[in-house]
Amino acid sequence: MLQVLEFILQKPKPHGIWGGDCGSNEHNVSVAITWTNSSANNLTALDIVRITLASCDTADNALERVGQLITEHGVEDVKFSLIICDPTKVWLVSCAGKLWAAQSLSEGYHHVPRNGLAVTTTIEKSSEDLQEALKAMGCWDGEGEIDFASCFNSSPDSTEEWSGPEPVGDGSYALASMFETLRTAAQATTSRSATVFVLCSDLISCHWFTGTPDTSESVFKPFLFATKPKISPLTKALADNEMTLLHKLHSQRKAASLKHLKALETACVEEVSAYLAEHPEVNEELDELMKDCVEAEVKFYR
Repeated sequence: MLQVLEFILQKPKPHGIWGGDCGSNEHNVSVAITWTNSSANNLTALDIVRITLASCDTADNALERVGQLITEHGVEDVKFSLIICDPTKVWLVSCAGKLWAAQSLSEGYHHVPRNGLAVTTTIEKSSEDLQEALKAMGCWDGEGEIDFASCFNSSPDSTEEWSGPEPVGDGSYALASMFETLRTAAQATTSRSATVFVLCSDLISCHWFTGTPDTSESVFKPFLFATKPKISPLTKALADNEMTLLHKLHSQRKAASLKHLKALETACVEEVSAYLAEHPEVNEELDELMKDCVEAEVKFYR
């Protein structure tokens, strides 16, 4: 039986912040930051993402690892939320200091808040003795349910809505729809890049990245954990510069190029989806997939 979980994160990212806020590994585990108040001098959410992806092969393992890291290394006043996925499980995790709380997300579509701690009153797993710790801190009086985000004055914005048309459960909201949702979200605020993870248990998982600033004027390119995947030199940071050559070329684009690029993206989605439906295992034909797509894109920038 085919099990597929497609998940997107609507989180515009400020220009100038570089990498590490989301990722996936060869075990089909994906981790992404949904919000953080940041702290450059201590264990940060970026570190948590990298460490978790390097050591975990399921979403449940990743949740346990995050809990261990927070319990052992969490720092007061550092707060953030993560989303952890594999093909069959999704965890939303909020962390504050050395405490954490998590809830699982069921099938369907979920809007994850980009401001504040995402876990509120639905808590399925948490730090050991969370209730006692919150009472000792004066965050909870022991009466009624715990609102984790509220305990740390970091409740998410309850007025935030889905960007663009909200998906319905009739199967019409597909991969291309996710791309447009992220483009719509990017129009409302400054955005650096966007990612869509398509995680499959019985087929090859595919990860779609823009890799360029301003998602509203970017196209998505596919990456697979192929036999020996090759990444284009265009996506590597230039010497003494955080900007990649792809980033630089994209910043010099002409407005008319987006129409042609979106047509290229549509064709790519159709071809890749058809290929993966017929080939359940990776092979050397896929090694240069992202490299070829990036190099096809930059032809429209030059």
